[in-house]
Amino acid sequence: MTADWKLRSTPEGLRQRFLADGWWTEQTLGQRLEQQLEAGRDLAFVFHSQTRPWRGTFGQVLDLARRVAGGLTRMGVRAGDVVSFQTPNWLEGAATFYGAALIGAVVVPIVHIYGSRELGYILRECQPRVHVTASRFGRQDFLANLESPDDIPGLQVVVIGDDVPDGFSSFDQLAAADPLTAASPDDASAPALVGWTSGTTSNPKGVIHSHQTVYAEVRQLGATSPPGDRSMLVANPISHAIGMLSALLVPVDQGRPVHLLDQWDPEVVLQLMLQEDLTSGGGATYFVTSLLDHPSFGAEHLEHIRFQGMGGAPVPRAVTERLTALGVNVYRMYGSTEHPSITGCTYLDPLEKRLGTDGRPLPGAEIRLVDPNGADVGIGDPGQILSRGPECFLGYTDRELTERVFDVDGWYLTGDIGTVDEEGYLTITDRISDVIIRGGENISAAEVEEVLLGVPGIAEVAVVAAPDPRMGEHGAAVIRMSPGTEVPDISTLRVALEQAGLARQKWPEEVLGIDDFPRTPSGKIQKFVLRDRLRNSTPASDPDKPAQKGPGKC
Repeated sequence: MTADWKLRSTPEGLRQRFLADGWWTEQTLGQRLEQQLEAGRDLAFVFHSQTRPWRGTFGQVLDLARRVAGGLTRMGVRAGDVVSFQTPNWLEGAATFYGAALIGAVVVPIVHIYGSRELGYILRECQPRVHVTASRFGRQDFLANLESPDDIPGLQVVVIGDDVPDGFSSFDQLAAADPLTAASPDDASAPALVGWTSGTTSNPKGVIHSHQTVYAEVRQLGATSPPGDRSMLVANPISHAIGMLSALLVPVDQGRPVHLLDQWDPEVVLQLMLQEDLTSGGGATYFVTSLLDHPSFGAEHLEHIRFQGMGGAPVPRAVTERLTALGVNVYRMYGSTEHPSITGCTYLDPLEKRLGTDGRPLPGAEIRLVDPNGADVGIGDPGQILSRGPECFLGYTDRELTERVFDVDGWYLTGDIGTVDEEGYLTITDRISDVIIRGGENISAAEVEEVLLGVPGIAEVAVVAAPDPRMGEHGAAVIRMSPGTEVPDISTLRVALEQAGLARQKWPEEVLGIDDFPRTPSGKIQKFVLRDRLRNSTPASDPDKPAQKGPGKC
């Protein structure tokens, strides 16, 4: 293995259980992908793009991936070496993912919106032997973002398209090699993939998964699929966990056609849903609400989204109730890049559980809720969620992070807070980092957000901690409004909060408007960015008094 990572060891009892229950096998990621792509050779594999559209079959993608694997081998890549790529949802990105997996290389997808800072950090963390990239896409200049490839010893760069600088290879050259004839056998417990998550920290975190944990997740997520023959249009980046699973892994394993879009545009999505008979909108709340709110959305589109599995970010009750009123069977799931599917409802669960909870532990997964001292909490009491299961990751590329988030029994400390009811259904109430501590009192941001989303005109809201000279910190409500509406003043918000029965100490003490939120590639609001923007603000700190700082911009 090229990179020097310190991985956790799975307790022997857990390892034996995962093997005995069939969650873990000796088949590698590349072997499984080769088998399933070959089995579905005639199924459609389509890339919808204004830049590089492509329409073909599983078999054609597999053939290209085998040639890419041959080209990577010619460049010196062996099993255990790292291959990274940063591309939009294009054919070349998928072929690189599959081709590297066929060799047994560790695949490192890098989200295409990352700039030079994030890209440089990831390359230094992973030390890839080969990096495949586009030259540019939209406003992104990927080659400029590379800074100095010489900083990574032995790094070879492959560029998609005709604009290939001296010293780099072209993707066409890479794919002109003799094909690899069969996927390389490897240790299925070894690293196969490094995903990147940037939800709560400024530097992305490298999340290491093995061949076994990846396919445990594919199996588990695939088992939650609702009925229906329509394929999903996936616009989430294939370099992010949601897009990778939804397009490159789960449908291939299930033998379902793949449709990818390289840029989220609600107008384009709505057109493709009808033209290609597709469904869309799952995942983070933003991806379904942006469709519902679009002026082109109509009954013909609603017929294409009869089921909606939602997760990847907090799912407000107001959104699930809105979908239910439209006749959509909506259900919530909970997980992360580290442990992708921890709990979930299915379309068969009772309505109240689907709307109000994040489900029960999925097969193979376990959870505990503990207080700050590590003791288990009671039914209905809030506690930090600890999880473990066959698809839980091996550790971070940062070994210190790995040591902080696992205990000796294999429990992963998620950093999320929740409660469990008598039937075992989990409800996420907060992230530890999202709790606002005002004068020593903890305030749940999620609790306040849930109420504010019921205020007419508010499309999205994030309540975050702002500095306070007297109380230490207080709540600030950052709001994105629906088109044609204005940010309400703080008095309007306080009426809603009072009617909901929230204590005055929990009320936001300033309100700011925003045109769109800083987001992760999965659509999750990056609250740490909002907190950074508010560090120099000094509004009032008394919830009984009007805010000194009225509606403004964040």
